[in-house]
Amino acid sequence: MENTSLEQIKTIVAKQQSFFKTGKTKDLCFRKQALKNFLSAVEKNEQAIADALWKDLHKSYEEAYLTEISLVKGEIKNHIRHLRKWAKPQCVLSPLALFPSSSKIISEPLGCSLIIAPWNYPVLLLLSPLIGAISAGCTAILKPSPYVPNVSRIMQEIIESTFSDEYIAVVQGNREVNSQLLEQKFDIIFFTGSPDLGKIVMGAAAKNLTPVVLELGGKSPCFVSEDANITLAARRIAWGKCLNAGQTCIAPDYLLVHENVKDAFIAEFKKALQKFYAENPQASKHFVRLVSEKAYQRVKSYLSDGNAIVGGKFDDAERYIEPTILENVSPDSPVMTTEIFGPILPMLTYKDIDEAIAFVNSRPKPLALYAFGANKTTKKILKETTSGGACVNDTIMHIVNHNMPFGGVGNSGLGKYHGKLSFDAFSNKRAVVFTPTWIDLPVRYMPYKFFLLMKQIL
Repeated sequence: MENTSLEQIKTIVAKQQSFFKTGKTKDLCFRKQALKNFLSAVEKNEQAIADALWKDLHKSYEEAYLTEISLVKGEIKNHIRHLRKWAKPQCVLSPLALFPSSSKIISEPLGCSLIIAPWNYPVLLLLSPLIGAISAGCTAILKPSPYVPNVSRIMQEIIESTFSDEYIAVVQGNREVNSQLLEQKFDIIFFTGSPDLGKIVMGAAAKNLTPVVLELGGKSPCFVSEDANITLAARRIAWGKCLNAGQTCIAPDYLLVHENVKDAFIAEFKKALQKFYAENPQASKHFVRLVSEKAYQRVKSYLSDGNAIVGGKFDDAERYIEPTILENVSPDSPVMTTEIFGPILPMLTYKDIDEAIAFVNSRPKPLALYAFGANKTTKKILKETTSGGACVNDTIMHIVNHNMPFGGVGNSGLGKYHGKLSFDAFSNKRAVVFTPTWIDLPVRYMPYKFFLLMKQIL
């Protein structure tokens, strides 16, 4: 797509800064109506969104709706339903030293926001943060990914037909445009992408002391314990890995399987794939393709890092890679040190759970962690590891609950969102003490005649 010029970017930023200063976005009725208009626009363009996802990613309508459109609609409805409660000043207790004052926490919008989205879930990961920005009372500039041009185009059409650019605007282009955007002064930057790019965003934000939310990625481990329900584990892991052809930041990235259940797991994994896609995933409308030639070649290269015991086929013409499990992989190989973002799943085996836990803890903190096994085993895994989020005897599904925070830790991200936390992410929590004038106790004033009394109180 054509790059938005630097002059246009500067103009949009200036317009949004001026519009925010009018205070219109702080009005709750304004925000609620904006959310309702937003919901109406998404519903009106459902088919167009799904068609664009098919063109760019070969994503079926069913998968487009379940993993992107429905989640956006649900999030908007949740904010409409709870906005007034979330925005209400929160009364908190005041210590005796503040008598007779009262204390409140007031949520106020941070201001002009920048939202940079990736290509893998180009609808959800662009519009979901926007919901929080609107709900909190911010303006927003959206930067979709150039790797999904059809989706980026429909996103721009939806935004431009729903909002004025002084309030919400879309900027298009490549990484050069990202750099130009990051040179501007924003009040908050929300970025979803790789850890390497997250460091660039954080470095640029630091120049202006701009707060950031960084939704990054990493290598999410998947434990399959000896006491796991192997049939269920194989099915849910296969589903989590095949969703969007593995191009999911919280996809299972590598397997840690107890050596006693390895063969059973492989057999059940094959059965699950056969139920999902019959004999040929390539022929299924429900199997997504790699987004670009560069991504395809990168993921394809990982096939040489081990032996394919499931899958292993590929088709250059379609950027298709079959769901694959690799064994005999080195912990230092590219497939084990780089986030895969594709339908390849390297497998390591272990004898003792402490051995597997130590391996995970020796690596950067992941965005997600999955543990399959009996209650005692999974509790131990959760207690002795850390991650941004986790599922026990499941994959992916923790992202669905808007009552829980979503985000990373350490190398996998900074900040949380979804539901009220999206509102909070774009808000300043302002502490305000309200002090009456009917009394003015002298104890706090110099020369501190009542110091001994105050020392007892404090």
